[in-house]
Amino acid sequence: MPRLGNLAAFVLLASASSALGGCGAVYYTAQIHSAESRVEQARAVGAEQYAPYEFYFAEEHLKKAKTEASEASYGEAATYAEVSEEYARKAIDLAKVQKAKKAP
Repeated sequence: MPRLGNLAAFVLLASASSALGGCGAVYYTAQIHSAESRVEQARAVGAEQYAPYEFYFAEEHLKKAKTEASEASYGEAATYAEVSEEYARKAIDLAKVQKAKKAP
């Protein structure tokens, strides 16, 4: 099997690493949309009032995810977005329980 020249090997390596770098951005984009949706759902069910800790924790992680993405740290941004979505779900669940307890 013929060996690749140094230039060809470099081009192949550069192409592969840029393609892999793009995957982080794609994963982040999916995560951020999901987290944004959950935070909005939490807001809609009144989580700011009924589950303030979880709601604001989710909201702050969403902001941090966007900050990390603006610095091209897509892996960290996706992690913050995942945490945001997790806490938004908790806020939704807690808000629903609290609202049910207060219902006549």
